[in-house]
Amino acid sequence: MPTVQTPSVTRAGIATTASGERHIPSSVRPDGSLRKEIRVRPGYRPPEDVELYKNRTAEGFRSRGKAGVPGAENLKADEDPTKLSAAANKNAKRREARKKAAAAATDGKEEEGKSLGKNEPVEAVEEPEKPKDPEAEKEKEAKKLMKKLRQAKDLKDKKEKGDKLLPEQFEKVIKINELIRQLETLGFDSQGEKKPDT
Repeated sequence: MPTVQTPSVTRAGIATTASGERHIPSSVRPDGSLRKEIRVRPGYRPPEDVELYKNRTAEGFRSRGKAGVPGAENLKADEDPTKLSAAANKNAKRREARKKAAAAATDGKEEEGKSLGKNEPVEAVEEPEKPKDPEAEKEKEAKKLMKKLRQAKDLKDKKEKGDKLLPEQFEKVIKINELIRQLETLGFDSQGEKKPDT
C-alpha cells in the first residue's frame, strides 16, 4: 500500500500536495461564504515564508553586554547578600525607626479616638510647623528686594549709556521707586541697612 503524504502547510498558508502542486486551500469567511482555492506559481515564495538572515557576529556583538564579565559569577556568589554597606544599614535603621514611630503615633491616636467614641480613620501624623522668626523673615524679604533693586539700577545705568532694553528689563527700571518703598515698609533704607528705631 502506498504511503499518502499529508500536505505540508507553510506560514503563509500555502499547502504542497504529494504531486508537488502548491495552493492556498479554500476556507470559510466569517459571513459563511466560501473562498476559492488559490493556485501558487512554481518557485514563488511569499515574504512570510522567507527566513530572515541572521549574522552570528552581529548577534554576538549585540548580546555582548548581557552576559556580563567572564568569571564574575564566582565573585558574586562569594559575597554575602545579607551583608549591606554601612550607608544601607544606616538607612534601614532609619526606616525601621520611622515605622515604629508612626505605629506608636497611630496607636496613640486610635486610643484617643476610642476614648472619645470616634470611629473615624486615623490620618497621618503631621509635625507642627516651627514658629518663624518675624525678624529673620523681614531680613530675608529685604535681601530679595535689595537684589531686585540692584539689578534694576544696573539696567538703569545701561539705559543711560544708550543701550537698548527689552520690555521686561524696562519694567524693572520703572519699579525702582516701588522697591525702595517696599524696603522702607520693612524697616530698611535703599542701601539695605536697617533703619534705627525712633
